[in-house]
Amino acid sequence: MPRAEREKRPPFLSWHRDREARANPAALSALAAAAALVAVWPYTSVIEPGSWSFAILMMVVLTALIGAGMRVLLSRRRAWVRDLATLLTQVVAGIAVLTQLTAADTAYLGLIPSSSTLTAFGSLSASAWEEVLYGSAPIEATPGIRLVMAVGFGVVAILLDHLVANRGAVLASVLTAVVGSVPIIVTLGDANVVWFIALGIVILLLFRATARRDPESPHRASMPVAAGVGVAAVVAALVVAPAVPVTASLAGSGVGVTVDASLRLGDDLRQPNPVEVLTLATEADTAPYLRLTTLSRFDGRVWQPDRTGSQEQSEGFGPAEWGEEVAATDVSTSIRVLRMSSAWLPVPYPATGVQGLAGSWRLVPENRTITSRNADAVGNDYTVASARVAPTLEQIRATSAAEPVVGPDEEPVELPSIIAETAAEVTADADSDYDRLVALQNWFRSEFSYSLDTPVEEGFDGTGAQAVARFLEVRSGYCVHFAGAFALMAESLDMQVRIVVGYLPGTRTEERRGDERVFSVTSDQLHSWPEVLFPGIGWVPFEPTASLGVPTSFASASTTGGGTSAPSTPAPTSTPGATQSTGPEIDRGEEDQATNPTGTLRRLDPTPVLFVTLGALLVVALPGLARGVLRAGRRSRARRGDAAAAWAEVRATMIDLQIAVSDADSPRMRGAELVAENGVDAASMRTLTDAVERASYARTADPEDLEPALSQVLGRLHRSVDRPARLRALLLPRSLFVSKSADAPVLS
Repeated sequence: MPRAEREKRPPFLSWHRDREARANPAALSALAAAAALVAVWPYTSVIEPGSWSFAILMMVVLTALIGAGMRVLLSRRRAWVRDLATLLTQVVAGIAVLTQLTAADTAYLGLIPSSSTLTAFGSLSASAWEEVLYGSAPIEATPGIRLVMAVGFGVVAILLDHLVANRGAVLASVLTAVVGSVPIIVTLGDANVVWFIALGIVILLLFRATARRDPESPHRASMPVAAGVGVAAVVAALVVAPAVPVTASLAGSGVGVTVDASLRLGDDLRQPNPVEVLTLATEADTAPYLRLTTLSRFDGRVWQPDRTGSQEQSEGFGPAEWGEEVAATDVSTSIRVLRMSSAWLPVPYPATGVQGLAGSWRLVPENRTITSRNADAVGNDYTVASARVAPTLEQIRATSAAEPVVGPDEEPVELPSIIAETAAEVTADADSDYDRLVALQNWFRSEFSYSLDTPVEEGFDGTGAQAVARFLEVRSGYCVHFAGAFALMAESLDMQVRIVVGYLPGTRTEERRGDERVFSVTSDQLHSWPEVLFPGIGWVPFEPTASLGVPTSFASASTTGGGTSAPSTPAPTSTPGATQSTGPEIDRGEEDQATNPTGTLRRLDPTPVLFVTLGALLVVALPGLARGVLRAGRRSRARRGDAAAAWAEVRATMIDLQIAVSDADSPRMRGAELVAENGVDAASMRTLTDAVERASYARTADPEDLEPALSQVLGRLHRSVDRPARLRALLLPRSLFVSKSADAPVLS
């Protein structure tokens, strides 16, 4: 623009740029790559180190290099041609690199996918899904995980590259934050303060890069102001937010616990405010243990979940593991999951049938559990048919436990000698496998103490072989340590064993559902226990955890007339002085009594529903509220005679209402069109246009209250469009999101 024309520009329009500032493609692609890497960061805590991180780095760097190079080469082409060519090149190159990294031996020239490559991709993706669904963090860095992560972040990198290049700072920031937050949300891990700071810095850079290229941005930005805003935001997030009080009812509502296929139960058990996670109703006097899943493979460090095939509900759980000579009683249990998120449903063992579930839930006959790949346990209400298997003492003593099953490719795990030596010493006087297991159970319950804190203080809060050895020395821990130690000691005695993750029997309430008694299960009753396989009887549970649950014991046929009590229900114990306990005994002061003094079934707290609803409404209303604040400010300045503010509000209202806008028109020409086409009051419009011209060209001008004329014009503009247009302008005002250069005429 010539200097003479610039000098003639109205003072209130001279602050912004004349056109969109040219950007450095390399800088923008580098910023997009940085955002992608920030999104990757949290995944390093939930996936073991491996080649997946290199694959992601290659995809991100390749995307950035191609993005910058293509935009430089095609800088003189139309924008849509440049963007489309860049996208296609990035996709093709990404596929080639992905093929080279994961299935090069099946591809043409190691880069071009073949049908065999696609088959390999399918099998790797399926194995990755199984790893994510049944594994526990940190999950193993398998080739399938490498493929899925490379594909996922390749897509994320491409999206970020194009969003940043096209000034989509808001969407780019949301994408980075959402993708990076997934591991923290899914694993309920602690907030990574350093990551949040890095995320904040990247978001500020994204907005700065977008703002500097906007035609309406200032010629010179105030770095002190920008830095001050950034520092204030970080301080508010890290200092002020944690200090805001949160009520116990709010913190303890919603999903009370998320359970995965692992033995990492300590953090859930140490929660200061346990919440009710489910209720169950049964005609029995006592509630059963409820299982979620089982773990039977030990690699020396962690117990791996069982990954056996599942089948449709119509196919049932399969044949019974117990013989006809073993007594079994049918039991029905109705379960209602309130605040537990999991891919498994809690069921009594051994389950024989289920009713009331959607078809997405599948049955696992091997361990008689129920799982789903895409459904969540919370909110389900179903009825499980199960059997109470009750062999006599003579029957189980006459049956030897099954020997451990070792796969042909499995390498033996070296265990500390204290495990086998202690097992042999404790069971030296026993004559049968069952008696050996009862001896182990009684030894743990009488010689050890229950503690959630000791494993953390002593540094063995895990289930690895070394942690078990340390637990046997310290003799204090919680359920995962008792179950893990019992399982390894039983294996050292040549018995097939597995560990169950589930819940202790619930607490009986005063509520009844017909003839059924209702029991309440809380988040601190999350539990694990071992099981040993006896052929012809099935998997028999044992309860080694000191002071918790019901120790397993069977009665002799001669004293019960052939009847007995099953090990999964309260039974006479062979441990003197042991009494049934439904949860860990943790001193919580007077808070629990104040929360639920009667012990009756706790009702769902409506507070979280109310807050979620209000939060959703607030999010929906945010654009309208922001627009209202801007409108109020401009009208206030118009009341003091600010012609620029008045005219800016007229223009913004036209954009919101989707009335044609063209910056080629002078204020007088635009005003005449509004009078002719939208029925705006001519006198009011003349007042505004005269004020704009005086402010633009007169040396001095007396301030005049423009608010009445502005109100007349705005009111008429709203009445000139239909109700849907007014509603869209209220809820999603376009003037907040479009720039001056984007205000092309929009005809409604």
